Amino acid sequence: MLPGIANRIPFSSLSEKEVLALAITAEEEDGRIYRTYAEQLATDYPQSAAVFRAMAEEEDEHRRQLIEHFRARFGETIPLIRRGDVAGFYRRRPVWLVSNLSLERIRGEAASMEEEARNFYQKVAERTSDAATRKLLGDLAAAESEHLATADRLEAEYLPEAAREEEAAAEHRRFLLTYVQPGLAGLMDGSVSTLAPIFAAAFATHDTWQTFLVGLAAAIGAGISMGFTEAASDDGALTGRGSPVKRGFASGIMTAIGGLGHALPYLIPHFWTATTIAIVIVFIELWAIAWIQNRCMDTSFWRATLQVVLGGSLVFAAGILIGNA
Repeated sequence: MLPGIANRIPFSSLSEKEVLALAITAEEEDGRIYRTYAEQLATDYPQSAAVFRAMAEEEDEHRRQLIEHFRARFGETIPLIRRGDVAGFYRRRPVWLVSNLSLERIRGEAASMEEEARNFYQKVAERTSDAATRKLLGDLAAAESEHLATADRLEAEYLPEAAREEEAAAEHRRFLLTYVQPGLAGLMDGSVSTLAPIFAAAFATHDTWQTFLVGLAAAIGAGISMGFTEAASDDGALTGRGSPVKRGFASGIMTAIGGLGHALPYLIPHFWTATTIAIVIVFIELWAIAWIQNRCMDTSFWRATLQVVLGGSLVFAAGILIGNA
């Protein structure tokens, strides 16, 4: 059994006092989560941040009502019972994990939080025979349902269509700057920069295994170099390009993939078969990069063709000439 699981309290064994204390703790935690979301989103998505701040205030109000109800029934001392102490109780994702998700995923996570809490209270209330406990859990389920309605109202208030479109555009731009642009630059560098050494080695040796090793080394070396260069070039604070670590991984991985694409065919023992497949892959790679530039980066088709296809073809030709020298 996993550590800590055996020490959790079965929900069925909780008293009414403990159930109410657990609800208070859960409401407090959710309020803090919403405030954290608001803080994380404030710079890039101010309208969504306002929604989460308002939702946190709603959680605080429900917590206040629960505390007043607790005082009336059980006095001033509230037992400290947390979600992790109770077996079967719904758990929240760590905030650090959710913060790396997209804006739409964070909104979905918040809606899931409210839905899970409501469903949990409803199911437990249905199997509770004690009238007072049933009423208490039913009230909590109703409160969570109200949270869902409140979230919809707050989104309508703080996120009109124009604001939502503006934030969606900002999120799309950040995705392009953090992943697509570095990844595309890496793919271009990996595809083009490794052409000369791979095909020079191929035509100089006519040895497919040695050519593959040269290509593998060139691709991995270029990937590591591009990844570190991208990560060190800009911390993203002023340019809004996002995490340097994410950009570094995107650039490094795509650089290595770009180089490996035309190195892998040389695992085939027959030289001309491997070379023919590699040349076909190079042709596909170069035109695919030009298409991605035109589609995702708003680069004109002819400019992308000149930069990628013509440039890559010249490097490819240089590799063959050097290999045959």
